[in-house]
Parts: sequence; C-alpha cells; structure tokens
Amino acid sequence: MDSPLLHRLQLRHLHCFLAVARLGNLRRAAESLAVTQPAVTKTLAELEDILGVALFVRSRRGAALTPQGHEFLRHANTVVSLLGEAVDSISGSRARPALRVGALPTLAASFLPRVLQGLQPLGAVQVSTGRNRELLDRLQHGELDIVIGRLAEPEQMVGLSFEHLFSEPLVVVVHPAHPLAATRPVEAAALGRYPLVLPLGGTLIRHAADSLLATHGIQPHSGVVETLAVSLGRRLCLESQAAWFTPLSAVAPDLADGLLHRLPLATGTHEPVGLALRTDQTPPPPLQALVAAVRRAARQMAPVHDD
Repeated sequence: MDSPLLHRLQLRHLHCFLAVARLGNLRRAAESLAVTQPAVTKTLAELEDILGVALFVRSRRGAALTPQGHEFLRHANTVVSLLGEAVDSISGSRARPALRVGALPTLAASFLPRVLQGLQPLGAVQVSTGRNRELLDRLQHGELDIVIGRLAEPEQMVGLSFEHLFSEPLVVVVHPAHPLAATRPVEAAALGRYPLVLPLGGTLIRHAADSLLATHGIQPHSGVVETLAVSLGRRLCLESQAAWFTPLSAVAPDLADGLLHRLPLATGTHEPVGLALRTDQTPPPPLQALVAAVRRAARQMAPVHDD
C-alpha cells in the first residue's frame, strides 16, 4: 500500500538518520555528511515529525536510539543498500561493490587468508580489523557485510546471526631458545619473571588470559604489553624473552615451522569462532560466495586441542 508518508520522506532523511545512528553524535554526523550541525538537527526533526515518533534520546553524551529508532534502523539500512544496488545495476561501469569483511586481528592473520584463497573469482575485498564489539557494531550499522569473530553478549547481537565455525584454545608461546622452552614440567608461576604479551583489556580472549594467570598464580614482574596485533606479538617473541598469550590459530604456522614454541600449559578455555551476518537482508551472490568460502576454510581447519 502506498503510504502518504513516503511522499514526504526523502533520501537525505535516511542518510542523516543512519549517520547519527552510526556515530551516536550529531556533531560527528554533521562532519561525516559535510553539513552543519543545525542542518542535521533540522533533518532529524523533519524525519521524526514525518514518522510521528522519537528516534533518538539526546543527552550530553550524544544521541541514543529509542526502541522505535532501532526498529527503523533495521529497515533504513536495507532500503539504502537496495537503492545503491539498483543504481549500480544500471550504471555504465556495472562495477561490483567491494565485499566489506571484518575480522579479529588474530583471525585476519591466520584464518582469513585461507578464506580468500578459496574465493574464486576473487573480486574486490576490503578487510577491517578491530575488537569484536567494534566489528559487530559496524556490522549492525551496515558498514560491514560480514564479521569473522566471536560470539558476544545478547545485547550486542541484536539484528545479527552467528554461525559457529570452530573453537580454539588460548596458548602461551615463546622463542625456542627461551629458558622455559627446555623446562619440564613448566612452573607456570615462573612466567612472571619474563615480559608478558597479553590481549587488550575488555576482550573475550583477555578474560581467558586473566583466568589463566589467576589459576596458575602468575604475577607479572617484568612488564606487560597489551595488544591485538599479531605482528607485534610475534616480533616480541622472536626477538626477546617475552611470553605471548594468543589464540592457537594465530601462531599455528610458526609452531609448525619451529619458529615459536608452545609451553605445555592447560588453559582450559576454548574460544568459539564464527561468522556473523545481518538478519535484515538476504546476502547478495558475492556475499553468499564469501560465506561458502568461510565454511570451506573452517572445515579444513585441523582439530585443535588444549594439552
């Protein structure tokens, strides 16, 4: 049915709404749209007048979506995405838009290459890395097409589906010439005498690392580096006596080549890895092909066990 509201609704209303929803701040939204903040305020007021509901709750901390705003966001993302596809379908270049992939840094360095090698033909792919929460937030706001990461709390998974792919343990690795590499059995508390490389605070994998530290009574006495960068953790292990707490997949190739050594410490933790998609749209063929490549790569993963 043709609603009279549609005749008043314009594309600029949707672009403005999506920018504020994504950034949570009217000033930053105005900067991203290259307009003034009063213009954003006016456009939002027009949209809320058209719909007859409040879409945001404004405060000193920014603009948060109301329940009606969350519902409208789900459909607004789809409308703008489909309109973009419609324009692309009749453009002269008919260029396929890039697939926007989000992946945890550890998975981008280990699992994702397997995925992309199995994606044929390989079109344009944009890869972003970051914390799990940040990636899922970008997926919810339509900035990413897929996220390869970890399951989050229910409130962070609104509008998203999660498909489990595999699980992997947290491991502690050192250089093969590290003093602890030749120690049998390893006294876990002795790790505190060496620099530790830990995941960033607030991440799921950091919670697992903190649990391991507490379980074995490990007290860091030689400094801690917090990072999600695989390249940094690897270099610190190769060039110093640092001990790196990391998911197994991030170091599996180096372990197989003998460049790093895994300490025989039972972590008791297996973190689930999976793919997340938005539930408000049917994946277009390129994204379907990518999802299929992700599943194939996951099936090829060798089972991993916690010693």
